[in-house]
Amino acid sequence: MPPEPNDVRPYPALDEVDRAILSELAADGRLPNNALAERVGVAPSTCLTRTRALRERGAIRGFHAEVDPAALGLPLQALVSVRLTAHERAAVDAFRARSVRLPGVVSVFHVAGAEDYVLHVRAASGDALRDFVLDHLAVDPVVQHTQTSLIFEQARGMG
Repeated sequence: MPPEPNDVRPYPALDEVDRAILSELAADGRLPNNALAERVGVAPSTCLTRTRALRERGAIRGFHAEVDPAALGLPLQALVSVRLTAHERAAVDAFRARSVRLPGVVSVFHVAGAEDYVLHVRAASGDALRDFVLDHLAVDPVVQHTQTSLIFEQARGMG
């Protein structure tokens, strides 16, 4: 079973071919195995075995389609910074477990600094975003403060 997304663990001896496979798949997750094998210079059977091993070890966390949020009826995006009242492990772990299941949450980041978490949220409208904050965060006893920043534009980086 692959590790949880936030598990930090060293990857034993990823060689040049493993890193090349990861790099190619990060650029194009839909790359067919034969094309991937050709690009990294190994036989297709070797490439398939290595790709499966990288997935089992958690180096490849999954494959997904990047969909325009507006096509899902969620054109508004925001980053909601959250400061917690308590910082005991149980409270922090419980907030994380709850927050990843909230409607519209795309990603949850545990961060350093004045805030404890940043939630990337998608919503149908400003009213829906307000309702999300009021109905799910403001009523949570472990949440001390929230601050919402609207996302005007998102551009994906190369890394």
